[in-house]
Amino acid sequence: MSEDYTIIRTKDLTKAYGSKVAVNHLNLSIKKGEIFGLLGPNGAGKTTTILMLLGLTEPTLGSAAIDRHDCTRDSLQVKRITGYLPDNVGFYGDMTGRENLRFTARLNGVPEKEIDGRIDQLLERVGMTYAGNQKTSTYSKGMRQRLGIADVLMKDPEVIIMDEPTLGLDPEGMREFLQLIKQLSVEDGRTVLVSSHQLYQIQQICDRVGIFVGGNLIASGKINELGKKIVSEGHYVLEIEVEPCDDRFLGFIGTLDGVKKVSKEGDRFIIESDRDLRKQITEFLGVNHYTLLHLRQKGGDLDEIYRVYFEQAEEEEAKHVKSGKEHGSRKKA
Repeated sequence: MSEDYTIIRTKDLTKAYGSKVAVNHLNLSIKKGEIFGLLGPNGAGKTTTILMLLGLTEPTLGSAAIDRHDCTRDSLQVKRITGYLPDNVGFYGDMTGRENLRFTARLNGVPEKEIDGRIDQLLERVGMTYAGNQKTSTYSKGMRQRLGIADVLMKDPEVIIMDEPTLGLDPEGMREFLQLIKQLSVEDGRTVLVSSHQLYQIQQICDRVGIFVGGNLIASGKINELGKKIVSEGHYVLEIEVEPCDDRFLGFIGTLDGVKKVSKEGDRFIIESDRDLRKQITEFLGVNHYTLLHLRQKGGDLDEIYRVYFEQAEEEEAKHVKSGKEHGSRKKA
């Protein structure tokens, strides 16, 4: 099968609850073997999208398909090839990790003679061999998530969907868990859809991301491509720290064309502008014998990409609300 094969596709996928539109005409395509990050704040529509992909709720309009199987009409086949890891994995607490995996294996029709060998293999892969005979009620959040991956892999799915999988993990647990997710794509060739609002962590493993706000997919692509796009649209953010940080330096910043906003985070200044100011600023610092302690253009960071698109979405929503109010006022008049 071609590497360019689109294994997950949605077309005008929409879910409305009365007048509330949770997902609005979502058109999404995810290629086989890639890690795709569906990013957005709580309430953006990410979980509703996942529920429709899993066939657990029907769309109001549009369609979704995984490996060309319709997620609503052929949900049983979709479930056979898709593994799901929720934000809070549920296990039987009075059973051991091995017993929970054995239960899952039998549910998925794994031949009895293969079960124990597969459990051993999966526990080793997720680094949980030492805890396989412990009851899951004693597991930490990180242990439960790693056992969750073993549980998902028990039926050998082509696609794995994860909803906020890193929530509540400590830094070391986060690092190990992200490494596991990356292996699912790089080593196994599986497709992984990760829903999250933790931008920095997801940035480390995703091939592409989609930014989801208010039920709308407002941007989608590779992180570096989205970064270049917002820079080309005139969104620059410069992080700078100088010594001495005096009124003369701040006054100079205020005279530069294109500066939209200046704020301070600790000892560093954040300068938002519609053009690249680094050349002008460094020349000023050199001529006037300042010491440059830190200089970084932030435009390509996922945090900055998300902030720009999120603000644009809020502006569009505000215009829409204002237009609606004005239209209503004219009708009353």
